[in-house]
Amino acid sequence: MKALRSIDPTLPLDQHPERVWYASYGSNTHLVRLAAYIRGGRPPGAVREYPGCRNPAMPARSLPLELAGAMYFATESRVWGGGRAFYDPKADGRVLARAYLVTTGQFADIAAQEMYRSPDVDLELVDVLTEGRAELGPGRYETLVCAGQVDGLPVLTFTAPWRMGERQLVAPSAAYVRHLAAGLLSAGAWDPEAVASYVASCPGAAGHWSTRDVRALLAARA
Repeated sequence: MKALRSIDPTLPLDQHPERVWYASYGSNTHLVRLAAYIRGGRPPGAVREYPGCRNPAMPARSLPLELAGAMYFATESRVWGGGRAFYDPKADGRVLARAYLVTTGQFADIAAQEMYRSPDVDLELVDVLTEGRAELGPGRYETLVCAGQVDGLPVLTFTAPWRMGERQLVAPSAAYVRHLAAGLLSAGAWDPEAVASYVASCPGAAGHWSTRDVRALLAARA
């Protein structure tokens, strides 16, 4: 098992880093899916093809992290059906995540593809690196969050501009739960019981998916 890396919660001093940690808490915890965002292509089970990043190099490293806050499921995914995963950094709790070491340009391109946009524009990161949060637009993944730093590099992710209680919760589909849970498991820090219990407890999944259900999905995948 991999050891969890602690996040230094202070914001980084370098406001123009060449590399960042992209902390994925949803379907991109699965490296096969992230590869489609980086190299281009259609990952297994997907209904659309991704153009890929301008820089197609795969992440230099990945590591498991726990973010302060909560993951919840809301809105309706075109790809998976059912609710999408979102992150509320101000909520109580912890969020299991897999962080990838990518260039700042790759982070911008991954974020663009999450919003069905062309990956061809760099992001201005000064606001998120100095304030910890930056709303680039009203879209579901257009709010950037900096959770702190690891090895002197910022830990960045994206989520919706609203808080967890401001949208109706929507249960995620079996395919989405299986994919997300498998990605977290492959991060190497948590065993199947811990991953299943975590996913089943997240708002939106709770009451619809039990720990036993999620364990069964993981076992069916094996």
